Amino acid sequence: MAFWSRLLRRTRPEPTGRRSFDAAAGSRRGESFGRHFGSHGAETLAAGPTVRARARHAYANNGYVRNGVDAIVAESVGAGIEANSAYPDRDVAAQIDSLFYAADLDAEGRTDFRGMTAAAVLAELVDGEAFFVAEARDGRTVWRQLPAEFIDESDTRELSDGYVAAGIHFNNDGTRRAYTVRPQRPTDLYPAATDPVIVSADSMLHIFRPLGPGQVRGISALAPILLTVNELDQALDATLVGLKISAMFAGFVVDHSNMGGAAQAFPDADGLTDISLEPGVMRVLPGGTDVKFASPEQAKEQIAFAKLTLGQIAAGLGVPQHLVDGDLSQANYSSLRAGLLPFRAKVEQFVYHTLAPQFLDPIFRRFVTDEYLAERLDVEDLDSALKVEWLPPRPMQVDPEKDMGAAETALRLGLTSRRQAVASLGWNVAELDAEIAADRAREAELGLTFYAKESPDAA
Repeated sequence: MAFWSRLLRRTRPEPTGRRSFDAAAGSRRGESFGRHFGSHGAETLAAGPTVRARARHAYANNGYVRNGVDAIVAESVGAGIEANSAYPDRDVAAQIDSLFYAADLDAEGRTDFRGMTAAAVLAELVDGEAFFVAEARDGRTVWRQLPAEFIDESDTRELSDGYVAAGIHFNNDGTRRAYTVRPQRPTDLYPAATDPVIVSADSMLHIFRPLGPGQVRGISALAPILLTVNELDQALDATLVGLKISAMFAGFVVDHSNMGGAAQAFPDADGLTDISLEPGVMRVLPGGTDVKFASPEQAKEQIAFAKLTLGQIAAGLGVPQHLVDGDLSQANYSSLRAGLLPFRAKVEQFVYHTLAPQFLDPIFRRFVTDEYLAERLDVEDLDSALKVEWLPPRPMQVDPEKDMGAAETALRLGLTSRRQAVASLGWNVAELDAEIAADRAREAELGLTFYAKESPDAA
């Protein structure tokens, strides 16, 4: 073990490795293209804090960035990702679902589980990672979100039975066992002076998407676009200044009769030395003179280039461009659907590969276990009660009539089940059927008819 510790210390990259992330560098692309990307663990640890600070600034101040990020959050969570208990007894499963969404799981009491999910996705996108710590309260576990900097990134050291990397404690086999957390309050003047607290990994949720093996801390999803966003801001500011200057109608008198000689003032037709433009006035210029008007470069080329740059930003975020700039002038049903389908596939991949195993499942399992131990939930098989299916948020339809027609055709041809079709809309089929049955019974009782019956002669 000592040999490997010395080897790791010798091969540890220098802090300059952060320049492999352009978003953490001081210049746009560096001096040459010949740079290489090293270990994901070392690169992300070196660049993470700088990229996170710049990403937070971009999200807080740039409308395009906020629009794109919020679009990903809305598509990922929507009104909420619904838990659908997989317990075999459907009555017990319905009870578990009801208890779960009635519980107050937010330690700060400001939102519910759906809001916590949205906050986790937002932090994962902007900061590159989201942290939630468990707190016991009235026999139930509640969760408090922590900013990424609360997990001490300066704590990296060797242990006798493992190691610590950027505030995360690992066993020798690479499994996580604890986190170094610096408890802080908004009123703390010197938060770095607070003694850290070691929190067990069982009481901490850490949500992030690794770029590759060996990565222990997250990197902002805005990393590929931060430099482009900064330069676009500067270009747009310059364009606005140019437009302001072009709006100032100014002219210059050129004396062609004195070309090559010393510049000198000359009187105008009224004996004045200042020729100005006034409404309804015609000026007679002295012989040999001409007027040149200031005409700054028009903004047409800048606008076209800005549009191209916004497309680059949208590609870096992985969203259709209209979700960044809101421009639908060239959009139609086919183009919107073609852009939204791969975007939704990426979001679905994130939800089920990252958000569900790292955030949704652990909170659900912890809740069911708490309810079982407190005897508020009576189940025969706890393992079965811990299983859950997550229903995605109902997607917004580009053209509801066409989308529903496609779903009807798939059902008629046997290419999908009604349960899957209902789940794709973000509903639980059992709850939907119960609501429909209750509606029909109430309508029959009141003598109401809202559905036209099909005539016998209908084809």
